[in-house]
Amino acid sequence: MNESTLAAIVLTLKVAFVSSLCVLIPATLLGYWFARSQARSTLVFSAIVGLPLVLPPTAVGYLLLRLFAIDGPFGPEVLGFQINVLLTWKAAVIAAGVMALPLVVRTTKVAFEGVDPRLEMMSRTLGHGPVKTFLSVSLPLAFKGMLAANILGFTRAVGEFGAIVTVAGNIPLKTQTLASAIFSAQQVGDHKQAYVLIGISLFLGFSALIISEILVRPRSDVGDRRSGS
Repeated sequence: MNESTLAAIVLTLKVAFVSSLCVLIPATLLGYWFARSQARSTLVFSAIVGLPLVLPPTAVGYLLLRLFAIDGPFGPEVLGFQINVLLTWKAAVIAAGVMALPLVVRTTKVAFEGVDPRLEMMSRTLGHGPVKTFLSVSLPLAFKGMLAANILGFTRAVGEFGAIVTVAGNIPLKTQTLASAIFSAQQVGDHKQAYVLIGISLFLGFSALIISEILVRPRSDVGDRRSGS
C-alpha cells in the first residue's frame, strides 16, 4: 500500500468521523422534532433538510463553494477576515456532513417514532420537564436506532465524492479521499489501484451496514430463551 493510498484512507475516516460528530446533535434534535411535531410547517422544514438527498452532490458542493467564496456570506469581503476552508480537509468535513445529515435525520426520526409517546406523557405527569423527559426517556429508548442512523451517516460520508471534490478538491496527500482516489485511478487507467481502493471501500461499507443491522434488529432470541425456560 503506497503513501497516497494510506493517506486517502486516513483522511476519509477522519472526515467521516468528524462530520458524524458534527451532525450528531442537530440530527438528533431535528429527528425528534419531526417525529413529534404535528405542525404543517414541519413538512416544509423536513423537505428543506432532505434536499441534499435529491440534489446532485455537485450542486450541493457548488452552493457550499459560493457560501465560502471571497464574496460569499462567509467570505472575507463580508466577514472582514479569511476563513481557510476551501481546498482543505475542513471543507470535506462540511460537504460530507451536509450530504449525510438528511439520511441521519430521517433514520433518527424513525427511531423516535418507535418510542411510545405515552411513556413521555407519564414522565411529564411525574413532574419531569420536557428536557429531562427527552434525556431520561426518549433518548435512551431511541438510542440504538440513533446509533444505527449515525453509522449510516458515517458510511454516507465515507462514500461522498461530488460535494467533497467541488469544495475540497482532489489533492493527493491533502484532500484526496477514497472516492476521489478511485476517480483518479480510473482516469489514469490504473485498474489495479482502483480495485484495491474499491475493495477497501466495500469492506468499510459492509462492516458498517452489518453493525447497523445488528443494532436495529429486534432481540427475538431473548424472547425465545424466556419462552423455552
